[in-house]
Amino acid sequence: MEKGLVQIYTGDGKGKTTAALGLAMRAAGRGLSVFMVQFLKGRNYGEVESAKLLSDRFKVVQSGLDTFVKKGEASEEDLRLARRGLELARDALDSGEYDIVILDEVNVAVELGVLKTEDVLPLIDNRPVGVELVLTGRYAPPQFCEKADLITEMKNIRHCHDAGVGMREGIEY
Repeated sequence: MEKGLVQIYTGDGKGKTTAALGLAMRAAGRGLSVFMVQFLKGRNYGEVESAKLLSDRFKVVQSGLDTFVKKGEASEEDLRLARRGLELARDALDSGEYDIVILDEVNVAVELGVLKTEDVLPLIDNRPVGVELVLTGRYAPPQFCEKADLITEMKNIRHCHDAGVGMREGIEY
């Protein structure tokens, strides 16, 4: 790409990660290479398995535990994994190997105190010109939004979880 943009998918509705994954699938289908680091996620999500099938074009790395983090109560391991994810993202951006780098749930990681806004801003500011950068998760910080070229807010109208429907394999994970 001649000029990569910054995209943010945020809001309280379902579909932020799914939108980023759709972009990744489209890009891989057009010969672009995609790297996704998933912050705060350690469960074996379906996209991890799908990426293995597209291993030459799409790589997903998880950098989190399979537990929920409460705001202000991150464990040392949560913090270590988040720092590792940031390093992996920085390396992917600088490698020249990827056309798109996705920071999945990075907004939530900042909101929960696992990462700091100022830890992520250099990735936005110093990304190579031809690399698209995508940030997902609720609570997109204003500092990220100021730098974004595209912001999509998913709004929750109705969610099946409110009616007692649990997470379904292949749909939510």
